[in-house]
Amino acid sequence: MYRLVMTIGLLLFLTACSKKHISSNTSPPSINNALKYTNLVNPHIGTAAHGHTYPGATAPFGMVQLSPDTRLTGWDGCSGYHYTDSIIYGFSHTHLSGTGVSDYGDILLMPMTDQPTVHNGADGRKGYRSTYKHEKEVAEPGYYSVFLEDPQVQVDLTVTPRAGFHRYHFPKDKPAHVILDLAHRDKVISSEVNFLLGLGEHAVELVGHRISNAWATEQHIYFVAQFSQPAFARMFIDGKEANEAREYKGEDVRTIVILDEENRSDEPLLVKVGISAVSVEAARKNLETEIPHWDFEKTKRETQQAWEKELRKITIEGGTPDQQSTFYTALYHSFLNPNLFSDVDGQYRGMDKQIYTAKDRNQYTVFSLWDTYRATHPLFTLTQQKRTNEFIKTFADQYDKGGIIPIWELAGNYTGCMIGYHAIPVIADAYIKGIAEYDAEYLLEAMKVSAIQDKLGLKSYKKLGFIPADKEGESVAKTLEYAYDDWCIAQMAKAMGKKHDYQHYLRRAQSWKNVFDPNTGFMRAKMHHRWFAPFDPAEVNFNYTEANAWQYSFYVPQDIEGFMDYLGGEEALSSKLDELFAANSATSGRKQVDITGLIGQYAHGNEPSHHIAYLYNYTREPWKTQARVRNIMDDLYFNAPDGLSGNEDCGQMSAWYVFSAMGFYPVTPASDQYAIGSPLFEKATIHLENGKEFSVIAKGVSKANKYIQKAWLNGEEWDNSYMTHQTIMAGGNITFEMG
Repeated sequence: MYRLVMTIGLLLFLTACSKKHISSNTSPPSINNALKYTNLVNPHIGTAAHGHTYPGATAPFGMVQLSPDTRLTGWDGCSGYHYTDSIIYGFSHTHLSGTGVSDYGDILLMPMTDQPTVHNGADGRKGYRSTYKHEKEVAEPGYYSVFLEDPQVQVDLTVTPRAGFHRYHFPKDKPAHVILDLAHRDKVISSEVNFLLGLGEHAVELVGHRISNAWATEQHIYFVAQFSQPAFARMFIDGKEANEAREYKGEDVRTIVILDEENRSDEPLLVKVGISAVSVEAARKNLETEIPHWDFEKTKRETQQAWEKELRKITIEGGTPDQQSTFYTALYHSFLNPNLFSDVDGQYRGMDKQIYTAKDRNQYTVFSLWDTYRATHPLFTLTQQKRTNEFIKTFADQYDKGGIIPIWELAGNYTGCMIGYHAIPVIADAYIKGIAEYDAEYLLEAMKVSAIQDKLGLKSYKKLGFIPADKEGESVAKTLEYAYDDWCIAQMAKAMGKKHDYQHYLRRAQSWKNVFDPNTGFMRAKMHHRWFAPFDPAEVNFNYTEANAWQYSFYVPQDIEGFMDYLGGEEALSSKLDELFAANSATSGRKQVDITGLIGQYAHGNEPSHHIAYLYNYTREPWKTQARVRNIMDDLYFNAPDGLSGNEDCGQMSAWYVFSAMGFYPVTPASDQYAIGSPLFEKATIHLENGKEFSVIAKGVSKANKYIQKAWLNGEEWDNSYMTHQTIMAGGNITFEMG
């Protein structure tokens, strides 16, 4: 990288972004003075537009995400909730945060007062439902509440890592029912409910399982639901009431739990639900270990304290209240995934669907690696080093049980989604940064196995150095991403002293040059060794992944200086970046819903663009990075339900903001460098797991004062446009004078 160029000049930047947003009418969080940072989180950010987040209760990296389901189908129903909806179908125990494909929504409960009936929603799916209003809805980390208008029931939800806790306030003058629906949402392969009475302190217990087919083609979930008051149950299979048996199996199993009116208490009904991917016995052990009592407030308090501990890992000073809420919500979203997949005793279901036990560690799931290798996992190398070791041990186990390290893993399934082999940069980035409590030799072999496959275009890539468009879809994107991943293998091999592997994969990492067209300056597809034509860089077609040539032509994070030379030097790269941001925002070709948050042809709503604003740092004009990054933060992130410009994608959209608001960003994961941007707050401090602290101090920072005039690292003048991971881990501070 090059030196910082100081300036007091101002530029007028034009953006295609609208500043009209859905106002958040949700009730403000209930302020707890002990929860300084948790109180700043607004879980409704990203629940409107195309953010695909959910507002419900979950623990940091927890197995349970207990949240309302308002939308059962459609792309904007991926999380099960959309802020513009007015109907709640119930509350299920698993949800995905910000994905572009639907799954989860398991084990749905819904309180009702009238005799329950099945409604046909506008989306054509069956489901129990009630209207609700945002004014009577509260969402906080670890807690969610809403008033259901039709049954007049107040619902409160909290969680532990592996269990959900419901509290229902029924009207005293109406019957009280709770529906358990195992047919909700995804295609059911198998489901079963057993009804047990009079066990211990609870009056009724429902146990069972659900195996479903959606994005994860075989998802197992087992549950134990315990009720605090005497009740009996009516069972329905395929819409028909079942007999008096205690076991019910089928593809459409619904249970109505009816409170015993003669023995009904005036106290709210409490329901505890433990889940597991292993067995009913494991779900019971999870529940009894994590919620051995009936104290709802105790569970809520402990989970919110867990969130406070996580959010305190980065503390900020200054900024507006909205900026503070946006920041801590981004940090919250970054810490939702990956999710626990092992039980309290270490048991988990492997990629081969067999049961194993993880010793002295946790197993995880939900690895959206095409998205999260860019900023989410690098953020974890600063804030979640212990968990990072566990994530990588999970990759090793998934390779051991499934034969390949994951690309997009979900609930112990390979989904076949997205491109590249991006567990590799996560592993290499951690290893380069000294996070290496795992078998590195075994993982290097696993990385190489991924790189020598013959599927997904790799056969052509290995033979030709690029993927022909007539041999494989998304050929340009795959060529570029394989080249970067190969560079990551090379870096890990070099660090391990594997000279042959280093040289071999470093050569493969230069394959980006084979799809670079020097006549246009764009990355282009080849067919029969000729450039694919006609060519329009704004066209969205089958040669790129959720993007076009504008967005992918800057994807050479492993060789930015080489890319710059191919363009014609520093001025040429800067000019090309200027063209990108100034271009007409219209795209041609096919409709691609992921291409959002456009500034010119820069698309912040999807991941291929996320590093691009920082590339000015490699020219003599790093002040343009400072301007662009602040422009993106100011115009594309808001403290409102539609406050994200695209899918959250399991933390990536938010991790970009966390890094950028602190003032730096990992342009090239698997290197030790962070590119400097434009800090948003007067002070941001990372409280490191090694007991040290590193602070970014921005003197005089404001909306106008976004340009760095001078910089000092630990008191010494600093004129580089980057800093290293080792610098941060050693503790200290970097101070910027802003103007």
